[in-house]
Amino acid sequence: MSGKSNMSKRYTSEFKRDAVALVLSSGRNVTEVARELGVSPEGLRGWVKRAKTDRGEGAPGALTTAEREELQRLRRESREQQQTIEILKKAAAFFAKETMK
Repeated sequence: MSGKSNMSKRYTSEFKRDAVALVLSSGRNVTEVARELGVSPEGLRGWVKRAKTDRGEGAPGALTTAEREELQRLRRESREQQQTIEILKKAAAFFAKETMK
């Protein structure tokens, strides 16, 4: 059994920002910095990638954090609107039947 916990740790945005800055300014690789900070190299690598994307240095088509949040919000709103439309359709059909009686 490994010493890893099934729960992933949550880090503050400040901690992530500082960890990314350390990677970018120190000249050391992600694995070294991750070991020093006690975080997973994969997690730190993801933070660095996200930070670069947010600065416009990401892969073509990569969404910034703000764009990802907006997309999630828009998808949630769309789902809610579709549910409302379905409810209104059912209500309209019900009242149409009642009016025909």
